[in-house]
Amino acid sequence: MSTAEARLAALVAQATEEKPAAKATQIIAIYGKGGIGKSFTLANLSYSMAQQGKKVLLIGCDPKSDTTSLLFGGRACPTIIETSTKKKLAGEEVAIGDVCFKRDGVYAMELGGPEVGRGCGGRGIIHGFELLEKLGFHEWGFDFVLLDFLGDVVCGGFGLPIARDMCQKVIVVGSNDLQSLYVANNVCSAVDYFRRLGGNVGVAGIVVNKDDGTGEAAAFAEAAGIPILASIPADDDIRRKSASYEIIGGPGSRWAPLFEGLAQNVADAPPMRPTPLTQDGLLNLFAGDAVGRNVVLQPATFEDMCGRVDFRKPSLEVVYDAV
Repeated sequence: MSTAEARLAALVAQATEEKPAAKATQIIAIYGKGGIGKSFTLANLSYSMAQQGKKVLLIGCDPKSDTTSLLFGGRACPTIIETSTKKKLAGEEVAIGDVCFKRDGVYAMELGGPEVGRGCGGRGIIHGFELLEKLGFHEWGFDFVLLDFLGDVVCGGFGLPIARDMCQKVIVVGSNDLQSLYVANNVCSAVDYFRRLGGNVGVAGIVVNKDDGTGEAAAFAEAAGIPILASIPADDDIRRKSASYEIIGGPGSRWAPLFEGLAQNVADAPPMRPTPLTQDGLLNLFAGDAVGRNVVLQPATFEDMCGRVDFRKPSLEVVYDAV
């Protein structure tokens, strides 16, 4: 573990340690395939939690800044990384008001990320949390800190919350399609792997977004041993309002009960060790005509590749005469 990662682990331990003068904070990371609705889910979840009287901090860890844009009606807020860079060049210190903003009881900020093709997302995350430590993160006393992480966890940087116990719980967002459940299964595999190494992070459950009722996501949840926290229907009203940066889970709205129930389930769900599926097990959740399981793999031959069968390659082996 690097020095920066060690400081990050110590920071999280301070934030989650129950003290007489502070609240016990639940730190929850959300993962899922790009475009599956992570930011939409978290923006509405955090808003619903705040309306229920919870103190909530929403941290976007995705360079696209989708989470805060949804919360703030389409308006992007300055990121921690870009603000820190500008302040450092000006010889100034970063203040909380430079990077943290609020709406209707939800506090939110964006870590930001490296420019396209340059830098490491994981190092940006470490830098962002080091700055939060300087700003007093472990003394803020939130009930929930929600982290919106970029897509899959094939990158070790974005897998830091799982690998370094940065959070207690992980939520996956998926739908009834193979690619989103492939990503969800990867997240479960990462959690299972680090649990075997002594980690403590668990999967709280799955949110089924754009649910068309075909049932593959529910079958995955059952096979992986994780609960369904909410099923958000594939509804045109949700699609249109989400596309126009509207919060749909506000009190009195048509969708308020859905997100109020999700908020309660997220708060109560224990961190569980999942049972990730094999590739064949994942494919078996879908009909054969949907995933091409009727295809037979045929080995290629040299004749296929070169159009002939005669081929002799000179040996590069050095043969010494007997002495």
